[in-house]
Amino acid sequence: MAAATTRAIAVASNTTASCLLFKRPLLLKRNSLCFNNPRGAKSSLFSEECRKRTDNEVSPWHDIPLHLGDGVFNFIVEIPKESSAKMEVATDEPYTPIKQDTKKGKLRFYPYNINWNYGLLPQTWEDPSFANSEVEGAFGDNDPVDVVEIGESQRKIGQILRVKPLGALAMIDEGELDWKIVAISLDDPRASLVNDVNDVEKHFPGTLTAIRDWFRDYKIPDGKPANKFGLGNKAANKDYALKVITETNEAWAKLVKRSIPAGELSLV
Repeated sequence: MAAATTRAIAVASNTTASCLLFKRPLLLKRNSLCFNNPRGAKSSLFSEECRKRTDNEVSPWHDIPLHLGDGVFNFIVEIPKESSAKMEVATDEPYTPIKQDTKKGKLRFYPYNINWNYGLLPQTWEDPSFANSEVEGAFGDNDPVDVVEIGESQRKIGQILRVKPLGALAMIDEGELDWKIVAISLDDPRASLVNDVNDVEKHFPGTLTAIRDWFRDYKIPDGKPANKFGLGNKAANKDYALKVITETNEAWAKLVKRSIPAGELSLV
């Protein structure tokens, strides 16, 4: 997969969306993914931004709605479970395509497979100018919020899932706060059994510890120090996860309204 050209995106639906991979920009009719009322942003501003996109390209970060109501959110898969290619939205490129990260001209891989579906919450942003007093004063990492989806199925790059948050891990990566929202897809067979971190421990025993340890240690094989975690080194509950989502959605809204400097980030 060519890192410089591959884009992955999916069409939002009421259930699980199928994944579409393209070696060229994805072109869709404007009204299919250009939403008028994203939570936290003025609809008039957002609609104007959409109308400017004469080529109808879609940003998985900015154009997919976050909120679906009743505590359900859209989640976009970047890295399928049991794979190791380091895929992520290119936040500094127009339309923020999902691409494989590179370093010194080489495609990047994790040292071992990730055991869960991993990706982002659209329309969220961890503000690098905000010091979180609850997590050692760490500043945001300048990216969308990450999600670890613990369901049993391996998903596809660019697939959009309807998920419910279950908890949050406050990872501190080289001094930056990098939230990991633990969630489950609503179409998973055990989704109805889990609604908070205590349920995860009961029905997915050891999973929260395994997630923390995976993200703590994955840089060690490259000679880097282990990551740390705030909030007592444990997963916070669902209410705290919802608080994180609300705050980072509000930060994103300020970003796209140009209330906060975007730096090199693409807002289209």
